[in-house]
Amino acid sequence: MDRDTLNLLASQNIEVNIQSFVIGIILSVFLAFLVQQTYIKLSTTLSNKREFSKTFLVLAATTTIIITIVKSSLALSLGLVGALSIVRFRAAIKEPEELVYLFLLIGIGLGCGAGQFIIVSIGVIIILILIFIYSKINFKENLKSFNKLNLSIIYNFNTSEDDINKLKDLLVENTNFAKLISLSKTESETTINFQIQINDFEKFNKVINLIQNKDTKVFVSEDNILTT
Repeated sequence: MDRDTLNLLASQNIEVNIQSFVIGIILSVFLAFLVQQTYIKLSTTLSNKREFSKTFLVLAATTTIIITIVKSSLALSLGLVGALSIVRFRAAIKEPEELVYLFLLIGIGLGCGAGQFIIVSIGVIIILILIFIYSKINFKENLKSFNKLNLSIIYNFNTSEDDINKLKDLLVENTNFAKLISLSKTESETTINFQIQINDFEKFNKVINLIQNKDTKVFVSEDNILTT
């Protein structure tokens, strides 16, 4: 690349449509929020969903900002390629499902940053509908076949060991199989994951109603990851 070309790239002015940029940021955050809520409620991962999904909105908005700036300047596009060859993200992605959601968020940022608001909105809505339908179909199939399910219980407070033992005893008494898989605590929240198997959904539903209250959230999802 000769000197004249380098000077031309360096002298390029970045022209950003402020109105389009604001719309892109707002839309990316809104769509990322929908993805975040879908992930928390329908994901079958065993990690702390709320902790992992805290970055969803920021990731989508940041990607939107980067694409909005980069698309207006060839010099910045080349600089971004160089920067990405140096910076390495070493996020602890334990399950493929988490990676899929991250790609979806990056796609939202790319679409909003490129100004393709209608296409990205329709695409995300279709994907979320497919995720919802797929999760419901698999959940019903598991209930009919009495397969193992993943039960996630999130307390909005730091639980004691005695409370956890009482919860485990309650599940053991009212399910065919109950096994504590993981436990994570923060100063303000406790997440407990159980692997369970049931053959009486009505009885199990009563147990869920006993556990769930204003300070406790319960999620039941397909368990196609864990084995006995």
